Amino acid sequence: MNIGFIGAGHMGSAMIEGLLKAEVVTTENLFVKGGSSGTAELLQEKFGFQLIKEYEALENCQVIFIATGAKIVLEILKQAAPHMSKDTILISVATGHTVEEAQAVLGKEVHVVHAIPNTPVSVNAGMIGAVFANEMPVASKNEAVRILESLGKVEEVSENLLGTFGTVAGCSPAFVDIFMEALADGAVLEGMPRALSYEIIAQMMLGSAKLAIETKKHPGELKDGVTSPGGSTIKGVTALEKNGFRYAVIDAVKQANS
Repeated sequence: MNIGFIGAGHMGSAMIEGLLKAEVVTTENLFVKGGSSGTAELLQEKFGFQLIKEYEALENCQVIFIATGAKIVLEILKQAAPHMSKDTILISVATGHTVEEAQAVLGKEVHVVHAIPNTPVSVNAGMIGAVFANEMPVASKNEAVRILESLGKVEEVSENLLGTFGTVAGCSPAFVDIFMEALADGAVLEGMPRALSYEIIAQMMLGSAKLAIETKKHPGELKDGVTSPGGSTIKGVTALEKNGFRYAVIDAVKQANS
């Protein structure tokens, strides 16, 4: 299978890396068209995929990803449309448009998926929200899901929820990274080496996430399982509440989604 990419910025690069790691596509069958930033050229030096300059080089691609900025995505699709054939699967990971708007540009013969991933797709542990065109054939939908599932967990959502999904799944890694850094700062303040702090924190978060996924327990129940009466954990939780931790997180999601 030939897979094409239009755009190789942060998200495009993460997805390219994940697809190659999952061996969904080989470098010989991966065709990438970058922009003016030069990131595609740098990425090509690392992975060795087929770097292309013209949209016509995508004509033999059964699946095409577009990972450009929101303001230019529909214009780029107009330029690329003549080089997409019947039953091409177009997976847009760009914001700023709906499935219907992309379909109007490309025509009904191109099967459109609007997906919002997050950067952990680079290590095949992403969370991906996806909207599929209503008239998309079952075989094409299954193929799109197969490819996306190689990058992580896929959740089909309605178009009106895709923005919020992108905020929670896409923006939150940055929130978590800040939390990890703050935890490490606290550990360093108490005398722990920073490198060891980061290693402990990353493993703790991985384990906590796995526990939540596998047990399906309410987060409050999991928290209660750690907080013994008068213990150190509840004292830390109290400090978080005193400093508005919950409101800060809720407001971060609200502001990111606005």
